[in-house]
Amino acid sequence: MNGKSSEPKIQNQSKLGFVGKLAKKFIDSKLTPLIILVSLLLGIGATIILPREEEPQITVPMADVFVQMPGATAKEVEQRITFPMEKLIKELPGVEYVYSTSSPGSSVAIVRFYVGQKTEDAIVQLYNKLYANFDKIPAGVSQPLIKSRAIDDVPILTLTLWSNQANSTDLRQIAAQLDEQIKQVPDVSETTLIGGQKRQLRIEVDPTRLNAFGLTPLDISQALQLQNTELASGALSQNNQSFLIRTQSFIRSAEDAQNLVVSVANNQPVYLRDVATVSDGAEEATSYVFFGQGKKVTQGEADAVTIAIAKRPGANAIQVSHHVLQKLKEIQHNYIPNYVQLTVTRDYGETAAERSNELLVHMGIAVISVTFLMWFALGKKEAMVVAVSIPVTLALTLASFVFYGFTLNRVTFFALIFSIGILVDDAIVVVENVGRHLQLPENKTRMQLSCNRQKTLQKIVLEAVDEVGNPTILATLTVIAAILPMAFVGGLMGPYMRPIPLGASAAMIFSALVAFIVVPWATMRFFGNYNSHNHGHEEEDFLSRLYRRFMGPLIARRQWGNAFIAVTLALLIAALGLAGFRLVILKMLPYDNKSELQIVLNMPEGTTLEQTARVTKEMGQYLTTVPEVTNYQSYVGTASPYNFNGLVRHYFLRSGANIADMQVNFLPKGERSRQSHDIAKAIRPNLKQIADKYNGRVQVAEIPPGPPVLQTLVTEVYGADYEKQIELAQQIRQIYKNTADIVDVDWYMESPQTEYQLVIDREKAALNGISPAQISQVLQIALSGQNVGLLHDANSREDIAINLRLNQANRTSLADLKSLKMKGVNGNLVAVSDLIQTEKTTANHSIYHKNLKPVVYVTADVAGKVESAVYAMLNVQSQIDKLSHTKGYNITTHFTEQPPTTEKFGIKWDGEWHVTFEVFRDLGIAFAVVLVLIYALVVGWFQSFVTPLVIMAAIPFSLVGIMPAHWLMGAFFSATSMIGFIAGAGIVVRNSIILVDFIELRLKEGIPLEEAVIDAGAVRFRPMLLTAAAVIVGSAIILTDPIFQGLAISLMAGEVASLLLSRSAVPILYYKVWRGKKSKPKAIPIPSAIVN
Repeated sequence: MNGKSSEPKIQNQSKLGFVGKLAKKFIDSKLTPLIILVSLLLGIGATIILPREEEPQITVPMADVFVQMPGATAKEVEQRITFPMEKLIKELPGVEYVYSTSSPGSSVAIVRFYVGQKTEDAIVQLYNKLYANFDKIPAGVSQPLIKSRAIDDVPILTLTLWSNQANSTDLRQIAAQLDEQIKQVPDVSETTLIGGQKRQLRIEVDPTRLNAFGLTPLDISQALQLQNTELASGALSQNNQSFLIRTQSFIRSAEDAQNLVVSVANNQPVYLRDVATVSDGAEEATSYVFFGQGKKVTQGEADAVTIAIAKRPGANAIQVSHHVLQKLKEIQHNYIPNYVQLTVTRDYGETAAERSNELLVHMGIAVISVTFLMWFALGKKEAMVVAVSIPVTLALTLASFVFYGFTLNRVTFFALIFSIGILVDDAIVVVENVGRHLQLPENKTRMQLSCNRQKTLQKIVLEAVDEVGNPTILATLTVIAAILPMAFVGGLMGPYMRPIPLGASAAMIFSALVAFIVVPWATMRFFGNYNSHNHGHEEEDFLSRLYRRFMGPLIARRQWGNAFIAVTLALLIAALGLAGFRLVILKMLPYDNKSELQIVLNMPEGTTLEQTARVTKEMGQYLTTVPEVTNYQSYVGTASPYNFNGLVRHYFLRSGANIADMQVNFLPKGERSRQSHDIAKAIRPNLKQIADKYNGRVQVAEIPPGPPVLQTLVTEVYGADYEKQIELAQQIRQIYKNTADIVDVDWYMESPQTEYQLVIDREKAALNGISPAQISQVLQIALSGQNVGLLHDANSREDIAINLRLNQANRTSLADLKSLKMKGVNGNLVAVSDLIQTEKTTANHSIYHKNLKPVVYVTADVAGKVESAVYAMLNVQSQIDKLSHTKGYNITTHFTEQPPTTEKFGIKWDGEWHVTFEVFRDLGIAFAVVLVLIYALVVGWFQSFVTPLVIMAAIPFSLVGIMPAHWLMGAFFSATSMIGFIAGAGIVVRNSIILVDFIELRLKEGIPLEEAVIDAGAVRFRPMLLTAAAVIVGSAIILTDPIFQGLAISLMAGEVASLLLSRSAVPILYYKVWRGKKSKPKAIPIPSAIVN
């Protein structure tokens, strides 16, 4: 041996490539365990620091602009306010949509900016634009009131106080005391009290007693305002001392009000008690809130008040919720009587914690499952190496979320779980190649003859790592190229799904670094007592031998190879045909399994508050028969605490006697067999039956699985004449009702309501010295009441209004109003009936705009056999086309953009379809970019324009598994399915690269092309199989999630199909392309690092 090492040299260490040199620096470095420790600590720190919530944060700046024009008709409001305001707003850069509603006396504009714009900048621009043009506001029009809206405005916690013994006023006062305490909790933002009647000093004047003293409601209003004042008059100096002087005249009690002198008659004071009834109690009800319990409780509904609590931006929902509930636990005995119950009716902090913990468990199961898979496939030591690499990579990926500005939510956790199957790939390749190198006869000889087995093992490990280093980098870049373009999907769906491509790309980068730095170090520790006899044998297994027998004829006989490719293409066409024949349904996202839903009730305009409450009570009685319902809250005449769906749909603006919301809560998912969507479908017909009985319209509003829209199915009707637009919309609405699988049909148009217009005789009024404004004010006092000031009670948590109104008995008919008296110029009393004429008409309906164009919305949901907005839209569109021919309408249909002009009828499809179009369009563009990037990378590697086409030909083969798997599992092909397909493309290309790389290695060694292509499938199948198995095992845990089920199916079924087909198809295609050209070794540039 001449005194030298006895092992033969396979590769000179000085010729190690970049990856080999990198691994050499860390394979025996003390820094490597520190890197592992710091990485794990960073991951733990990120888990603690990152806020947790159920859904991802989506920055969509929105603002509502309110402008008043009292007395104006809807048409005048549209011309004087809405049109000019819309034009100004649309001039702002970054404004995507301007929705407006012109109603009698008011205009509301909803401004939505593009996703991702800075909220503060957007709102400041809006303020500046409107107030810079304040000089253009017509007379009689108020200043614009601008209110910013954001996702952080959504209450994360709602607490409902209810009792069968306390009235709603008492409940509200208790709630106000709790509200004051809750606001002291750190990171609590806006709190809102919903329900209960506020305390009010009610002054109900009696017209008969007023007439007896020659007084009018205006006299009482003036007296109350003048006598409820208190001012600091100044200071008085006397005897070198200063005294403060204050005039005291505040009304502090009902007794103070009763004793007010409102006039003098016959030299005697007339007190307020002489002409009115004064009471300190609850205001007149304009809304009701009731609390009902589920099937196990027999008692009926109870009065209730709800406290809605939002968090500050960036705060941890779990912590805020926990701190509030902890505070309540400490103080409830001091503030809540025994006869009042408190129920947590929403806790997004708890649901976020449950989801986070559940997904952490799932992530752990995925890690353990992949580790055991490696143990079974490679061996114990190899599995231990992989088990080290996975948590290090995941920890670094979690740390990257801090820099991305993500929160820990369901999407970021799914991004991590999704990444497990692909991030382990690099470690598998390195470990498997090390094991293969250790089994080579020459390396066994080196180990047996070595004087320093540890040093020899280190050299072999470095050689193995270096050999696969460059292909691994290429494979990593290929997967990133397949995933990263999806981060540029636009619209609301973009930021919702962005953690998946960004998180997975970061995971791939970290996995490569870990494979080159940590894995060699761990390999040396776990393989330190290596024994060559424990590492298998060189004989091929049964599957490899079977593969050679199968592939031989396909390569040797051209027609057999052609038949195989033809069969594969036929399977691909058949798989795509499943979507064409609607066996696989295309849908944006399937519904998630939530623990709540909302019922939205719209009664005809003119319905009384009591009648609306009666309908909700009947619906509540039905809900108590549904076994999954734990409790519900009915909000009559007011909006319920809104969620993200309600924020976008602006449910919080709902108010009026004819509207109601019902918040329904279900048992936890683990305690019920039906999913929330199945419950919604089951209860919808019964709720509709109740609503139909009272001519109401009901919608079952489930929490959408992704970004919310106005409604699942939306038809926007445009035209030159708004009344004819309404007529066309009515016919489309009827088509909706007659179309299968379409439910909750509605439209944005009020029912006709009778209106009595009291036309003032200006001449008579002028002769009596009475102005029209005075007549309007008297009638307003009579019907709506007038707040004339505040009752000054320093101990009250809420303002106590002093309300002047006609008593209930004298405001039930037009005759009562006409009998009211006004004071003439000579002090004489003049009846209102002498100054007006009555005309019966129909109230103005609202006028809606979208981006400056008048529009009528027809909306509906989809539920039934085919629950996809796309197919429902196509079914309705076919009927609209018939309508256009039979009714003479010349209707143009637009699927993606508004009609360019409103000179003729046009419809535009919106709702879920619009988001679906945007997402699949952007994903299609992303996929095209993916193909270009992958092609460029592979061309750069193989220095061939043809070989990349052979490699990429395997990409569509995954659909042979994806589409049938969706069909067999009854799953929708959703946006997440498409993401899985695109992400799988990178893995498919990686497998093909492994095959082609091995073929060219064999050709470089002088092996004939026929033998080389067969060897590739036989020898390289093992790492391909392990990668596919890791993806399947890692993704299997996602199958139980309704939204991400499509992602799991695409990854799992796509990997199986591409593995089986590409193992044969790629070698066959490569052979057909290069037959006769590469039978002998060619000068194909292959880096020296991958040559043994």
